[in-house]
Amino acid sequence: MKSTLKKLLPFAVVGVISGATTVGVQQYFNDGTGTNDQSYFTKSGNSSFVGMNTAAIGDDFTKAAKTTVPAVVTIKNYQNRSASRASEQDMMDFFFGDPFGGRGQNKQRQQQTPENMPSGMGSGVIISPDGYIISNNHVVAGANKIEVVLSNKKAYIATLVGTDPNTDISLLKIEEKGLPFLNFANSDNIEVGQWVLAVGNPLGLNSTVTAGIVSAKGRGIGILGSQGKASNPIESFIQTDAAINPGNSGGALVNASGELIGINSAIQSTTGYYQGYGFAVPANLARKIVEDIKKFGIVQRGFLGVMTLDLSNDQLVTAYNKEQKTNLKAGNGMYVTGFSENSGAEDGGVKKGDIITKVDSYTITDFADLSAAVGSRRPGDKVQLTYLRNGKETTTTVTLKDQKGGTSTRTKADLSVSEKIGSDFTELSERFKTDYGLNSGVVAKGVVEGGEMAKIGIVDNYIIIEINGKPVNSQGDVEKILNNYKGNVQVKFVDEYGRIYTKGFKMP
Repeated sequence: MKSTLKKLLPFAVVGVISGATTVGVQQYFNDGTGTNDQSYFTKSGNSSFVGMNTAAIGDDFTKAAKTTVPAVVTIKNYQNRSASRASEQDMMDFFFGDPFGGRGQNKQRQQQTPENMPSGMGSGVIISPDGYIISNNHVVAGANKIEVVLSNKKAYIATLVGTDPNTDISLLKIEEKGLPFLNFANSDNIEVGQWVLAVGNPLGLNSTVTAGIVSAKGRGIGILGSQGKASNPIESFIQTDAAINPGNSGGALVNASGELIGINSAIQSTTGYYQGYGFAVPANLARKIVEDIKKFGIVQRGFLGVMTLDLSNDQLVTAYNKEQKTNLKAGNGMYVTGFSENSGAEDGGVKKGDIITKVDSYTITDFADLSAAVGSRRPGDKVQLTYLRNGKETTTTVTLKDQKGGTSTRTKADLSVSEKIGSDFTELSERFKTDYGLNSGVVAKGVVEGGEMAKIGIVDNYIIIEINGKPVNSQGDVEKILNNYKGNVQVKFVDEYGRIYTKGFKMP
């Protein structure tokens, strides 16, 4: 749309049309619908949360700090700079701003960094004694080697188990046993005003602990999708005033008992450094993401399949009314403006113009609430959706689906070639081939941040000439070469300057 609405609405529409969801219903982990393969999480009964919110001024945080510091690690991101398109430092500019002024100059500094020096550094949290580590996706983005350094200075080369750009979560593994680790708390139980600690490695200062309070819950700040890194961004951050700076990314946000309630991800700042606002991915969301990656190899995500307008946002409502010539009034709830194909909500009887007010027991006032309510659900899960139609309240059962309209979980083996390598492809015109002297080629489209194609430096609109020495001229050609293929893949491609590269990756 050529309107103010188009500028204001992208993330609300993209996020909700997918029904992609965030923090959620702790009942999911307790009612038997979740995986039982949770050996690297310590299950806690209700007693584990007793005292979770009892911290008060004057409490001594030394016990929480002693518990947390040994379980928080430094993560070093090493990259092939000639191929790197999205180093961790680039992502730090995105998440924390560019305090040095000038992204181009910063990239030049990166290219001059010696090969034995990391491109960027962040933090991570050990979540099991056998070496599973949770961090941010942007901390490990573009890495061809990841080094993990424990608080005792012992270093390991880590395996990247999986990532999810939509939540900015990654899961790593080092080969070690008997490691200190943190238990996940129930982040649904946190309260605004509760004391918290942020633990990480900001500005190169290892094992730094800062204290603050929970400033807000369910905060959406539009950061994950604003530069196209996330196809279906999910935001319901815990906001805190505990000091968080570059290098804290991927570190722990813990309660006064030393339990993990969030993964520190971003700050809101005009300088790139702490100005009082930090944001963490809630533990319930982070826990669900890493469970999916560990068990299925990919994230399982349920979709409501609705496009919505956030009625709590006056600007959005005003822009929508102007664009659509409607008379909607600002208020609470999510106004349904349309549906995706094979929408579970539409199948459940929801219609355009309905206002979603509740999902299960969660009251919906805005987009973040809707995300939080659907939360840790997977395709096939059912939710009770309450909506208003002509002032009358109705509740219906909605079965969540995946993006293809399915209701069952999938593994890596079920993925298409495009999903496995992280890119779609469109045909290159014969005239273009003739003008540029090419005998073959397809154009990369929808390149996924953190995917195999992105890792070797390919971005949207690069031309793929050959795969494994065979010319490609269509999506079908790519699929024919790589379908059921196992082993190393060699990709010959042309960048935006006409330079030809041949780079490789191992087929996932």
